[in-house]
Amino acid sequence: MPKRKPPQRLNPMTLMLVGLAFIVIAIILLNNGSSTGKPVVINNTAVPPVPTLRVGRVAEGEGLYMQYCAECHGVDLKGSPTWKEPLADGSLPPPPQDDTGHTWHHPDRQLIEIIQNGGDPDFSSKMPAFGDKLTEDQIVSILEFFKSKWGVEAREAQWWISVRPE
Repeated sequence: MPKRKPPQRLNPMTLMLVGLAFIVIAIILLNNGSSTGKPVVINNTAVPPVPTLRVGRVAEGEGLYMQYCAECHGVDLKGSPTWKEPLADGSLPPPPQDDTGHTWHHPDRQLIEIIQNGGDPDFSSKMPAFGDKLTEDQIVSILEFFKSKWGVEAREAQWWISVRPE
């Protein structure tokens, strides 16, 4: 039987280049919906460019989302498949938090308030309040995670809604 050669080890320079490639790919993926550097103009109203997503915030937000939100809204942010159909009590199932839902139709301030205070009882919402469990900074990280899953158009529209002059 012929002798087998021992497996070759990658040299440190190759390992470093592979690691760098992974970091570059991660940054590109996280910046999927990041700013183009141009103002966002909708209905002839311009607002500053969409801020670039912060990798650390997105990662923190993902962890918090998995801990506090994924049970209802899904690990994949898809929500309930019947999220638009009222339940017997008139409430709606949890909506998606990716850009197939309506979260991006609301300004940041309103989204923060919903997470802090729970959903609106006038709409029979069953969304619980998390203001006693999460700081506003942590909630902003969760929103940053959502935004990392939205396309450019949804991010620009949501940014415009959040910062446009009244």
